[in-house]
Amino acid sequence: MSPMTAAPRPADQDRLAPEDRASPLLTGNGLTKRYGEQHALSGVDLAVGRAEVVAIVGPSGSGKTTLLHVLAGILPPDGGEVLLDGQRIDRLSERRRSELRRGAFGFVFQAGMLVSELTCLENVALPLLLAGSSRATAMATAESWLDRLGLAGLRQRRPGEVSGGQAQRVAIARALAHEPSVIFADEPTGALDTHTGQETISVLLDAANSTGAAVVIVTHDPAVAERAGRRVEIRDGLVAGRSAA
Repeated sequence: MSPMTAAPRPADQDRLAPEDRASPLLTGNGLTKRYGEQHALSGVDLAVGRAEVVAIVGPSGSGKTTLLHVLAGILPPDGGEVLLDGQRIDRLSERRRSELRRGAFGFVFQAGMLVSELTCLENVALPLLLAGSSRATAMATAESWLDRLGLAGLRQRRPGEVSGGQAQRVAIARALAHEPSVIFADEPTGALDTHTGQETISVLLDAANSTGAAVVIVTHDPAVAERAGRRVEIRDGLVAGRSAA
């Protein structure tokens, strides 16, 4: 399977050979990354299964976000390899990695990263348009996702006209609209109060589950980490521990 092709959904699992069902979707082997003399990653191994939810935890400066960015193709590693469905993606050109991020991956960031000049509907439709969908298809899909996440009344509002929790739901709709194989969430509740944060994580995990996407979450919040199926602790650029939630 090409790294630009979506991974099989859970409904497809019965058609997969046993070895394919057991194989990880996303794998990082021996990942290293330096910023000058500082080692942000010092040989990290991590595998993410199909439809699995993995929380990456650890103190500030431990390398959590760097690991997410390397796995997502935002940053190339200095050493090691990243594989999606068994195919290396760390050696792809920047153009191909950009295509991968628009197709196979979805992103939810701490501050939402919505385009302030666009409406909520246009924000959700934007990745679809960049990937080549017609405007009619992109808008219809964006409307459907906003409706699914309880945001039908916000279609024509701009990000500055909605609450923080609503903005994160728009970001989740944007991340899932093209039905990616993996959702990367970097501190998705960091700017929200506890109640809104828990609601937002529930929306994210329920929506991802509905499409069969795997989820990789970087978080400082123990309550968010508890929602994952597995926790991986990073300290000083190394895996310090792994545990099931």
